[in-house]
Amino acid sequence: MKCPYCGYEELKVIDSRPVDDKTKRRRECVRCGERFTTFEAVEIPLLMVEKRDGSVQLFDKAKLINGIVSAIKKRPVSAEKVTEIANYVENYYANALRTVAKSTEIGELVLDRLREIDPISYIRFASVYKDFTDIDSFVAAISEFDGKKQKTEEYSEL
Repeated sequence: MKCPYCGYEELKVIDSRPVDDKTKRRRECVRCGERFTTFEAVEIPLLMVEKRDGSVQLFDKAKLINGIVSAIKKRPVSAEKVTEIANYVENYYANALRTVAKSTEIGELVLDRLREIDPISYIRFASVYKDFTDIDSFVAAISEFDGKKQKTEEYSEL
């Protein structure tokens, strides 16, 4: 970084504090003594989503949140948990340095989180995400969830 006044590259940070999702820093040039403010933000790579039909579109966090919200309606799940799940999905791909994610992978990540939080919300989200076409597939999802729950309870008793 260079001083915006004289172009010198040696600067010192006088003050640093978080502001929203950024870090605000007051800097001073070692040569000319001028002070200026900079804002730093974490750059999240652009994430593209590959849909089931093969099309690709930009990841829309609001769309994901809306899908989760429809699954948790009238359930004891807070808005903070919903945002936490959406942030988890976004950070998962950012940390893995991946720029393309399959919609099925995103759905599985959400289901894993909902499974831990609320079984009814899990089944609701699964019914849309897995596109249940008949009662048998719906019952299979419920029994899959119930089977995993029983295994967890068996291990906790040991």
